[in-house]
Amino acid sequence: MTKKFKKGIKDLVAEAEAAIDTISLEDAIAQHGSDKLMFVDVRDVRELERDGMIPGAYHVPRGMAEFWFDPDSPYFKEDLGDENKTYVLYCAAAWRSALTAKTLKDMGMENVKQFADGFKAWKEAGGPVGERAKKD
Repeated sequence: MTKKFKKGIKDLVAEAEAAIDTISLEDAIAQHGSDKLMFVDVRDVRELERDGMIPGAYHVPRGMAEFWFDPDSPYFKEDLGDENKTYVLYCAAAWRSALTAKTLKDMGMENVKQFADGFKAWKEAGGPVGERAKKD
């Protein structure tokens, strides 16, 4: 099969990862619960219901991130406007979170990171897992 795009998803994710800050899975687990971090889950709601999520994480569907984080948006969420927090994004395998973190960084957000390897690796490493909070 011939590649249809000049840049495929692997290219986009690699570019995003080169442009954003990433913390290790081990550091993410160690820092869980810090009042200086907010974990942000960008997975689809069906994934959260099926697999759970990091306790205390805020669910921001990937398609709404720009709208929910931007104070000028009519969809802005006050919980996402704390400039003293670092927002640590994650998804299942760290692809969507890389793309979302890059978009937020491109918008001018400096206090955003992702953690390496994603939620699947978090669970395998024994990181805490809870049920989806019903706040979105």
